[in-house]
Amino acid sequence: MNPVATQMSASRLQSAGSSVAPTGKAEPAALSIRDLHAWYGDSHVLHGVELTVNPGETICLLGRNGAGRTTTLRAVMGLTSARTGSIGVFGKEVIGLPQHHVARLGVGYCPEERGIFASLTTQENFLLPPDLPTRFPGFSIDEIHQLFPNLKARANSPGTRLSGGEQQMLAVARIFRTGARLLLLDEISEGLAPVIVQALGRAIKELKKKGFSVLLAEQNFRFSAKLADRFYVMERGKIVLEIERSELGNKQAELNELLGV
Repeated sequence: MNPVATQMSASRLQSAGSSVAPTGKAEPAALSIRDLHAWYGDSHVLHGVELTVNPGETICLLGRNGAGRTTTLRAVMGLTSARTGSIGVFGKEVIGLPQHHVARLGVGYCPEERGIFASLTTQENFLLPPDLPTRFPGFSIDEIHQLFPNLKARANSPGTRLSGGEQQMLAVARIFRTGARLLLLDEISEGLAPVIVQALGRAIKELKKKGFSVLLAEQNFRFSAKLADRFYVMERGKIVLEIERSELGNKQAELNELLGV
């Protein structure tokens, strides 16, 4: 492990990204990634990635297949085999921390493969994740059912009986109730019917209203364009473009070329 990463000062993390809290004090970024490199075995996958998610922001990480979006999310959680650089979560350096310690800082991760327990019912899947000790209360089961009525109707159905869309709603909703305040969502709209995608979009908008921070790794630009405050575009393990929501019109041609649209 790179000793520079573990010795990074708190002042650098603070300057990497912050917002002003209602008290007038600077609040550290929900997520601050600086000069992040990651490997799978001998394969160097991430090359100096830098991005920031401020409190209450929804940020989208765009890119083609293999660009490094999923690896970036996995690196935050400590799921890559090797990392160097800096990953700050609410002002705390997490490189070197065990995965469960990262989660306890208030990070929820919804992987692309969903991780639904097939032998458990929808309700039992909800109850598995522990409540995290954060100032953000998790969504109640009633609140989740309001967002995803399908899950209420399928409360007693085992995971094997859920459709792909229902499994995705369950995977996302399951981390809502933990109290995680930074959510890492990987390709949650992929391959789903439009009605399910719309429901997921409404859920993310509700998260934003409640002050949650979201990093959304997506290929579906139509989906993310309606949700995100800012966009980072990845190519070959690097961030090659950052776009504010207000700049989308002027950057559309460049964005289409990078995404192969």
